Amino acid sequence: MANESEEEAIALKAAGAEPLPEGRTGLRINGWEIESRNKPILNSLRYEQWEQKLKTTHLPEMVFGDSDLVLLHNSSGIKIHFNTFDALTGWKQEALPPVEVPAAAQWKFRRCSVIRITLTILESGLAFLAVKPFQQVILDYDYTFTTPYRGSETMEMTSKLKAENITEGSCSLQWEDCMEKIDVVALASKEPILFYDEVVLYEDELSDNGVSLLTVKVRVMPSCWFLLLRFWLRVDGVLMRLRDTRVHCAFEKDENPVVLRDSCWREATFQSLAAKGLPSDSAAYSDPNLISKRLPVVMHKTQKLKILR
Repeated sequence: MANESEEEAIALKAAGAEPLPEGRTGLRINGWEIESRNKPILNSLRYEQWEQKLKTTHLPEMVFGDSDLVLLHNSSGIKIHFNTFDALTGWKQEALPPVEVPAAAQWKFRRCSVIRITLTILESGLAFLAVKPFQQVILDYDYTFTTPYRGSETMEMTSKLKAENITEGSCSLQWEDCMEKIDVVALASKEPILFYDEVVLYEDELSDNGVSLLTVKVRVMPSCWFLLLRFWLRVDGVLMRLRDTRVHCAFEKDENPVVLRDSCWREATFQSLAAKGLPSDSAAYSDPNLISKRLPVVMHKTQKLKILR
């Protein structure tokens, strides 16, 4: 263990990087400060507060509301971050219609019912409680928690910007479509990984009928950082949906770094896959990495981050 720590320290020093102060997870490298936070799920009180803020009575089973990934470039003020609240705000705004499920599965989805408890007093003076289902939960919302979220970006007023007399609000960030592509060949090179982490933002097992999962993974090498934000949905026997956002930045001397974002959404029904001779058993689709190429692309674009002054 000690040897691994020494090797990590040597690799960081060789790359001109340093770990964040104790108590924080991440590192500083080439003007970037990269930090990940993995926190517990929201407690019941915070869960209710989030429902009120998002104006909904439905949230995923597991909401990691304090978990996030932040990448801050101190020289330019560029801040790219990934958080659960913004992701669920995107789900609420997109408001996709609920995915139709077989009749047998509907009972599982609707197993949570509002219960009415009545107290009946008999002439004999005896009393008993009657518990009756009063109102069943209707699937009139997107219970898959599909989100179009591809990250959040803001301009931070760093000390360098303040020294240049740049005022808050005078700069903003915008993603613009471009022809440039993320250099996947360079990413495949055997560079040492200086930092890696995975942050789960939310998860739901869809009442044992599949999975809805939003995660973000980051890795930092001596030449760049690269991350993958992935929304993965599988409604057993019905639908699969994969929304991947890859973001990459190669380290250069330019004070305004070049940040590229590749967004690729894929989707297919189990029925359409079976028509192509592919398995229709949900067990064959437990790993999105293995089946992503089987799902047809429904949206794909590459963008570059621009600073507007």
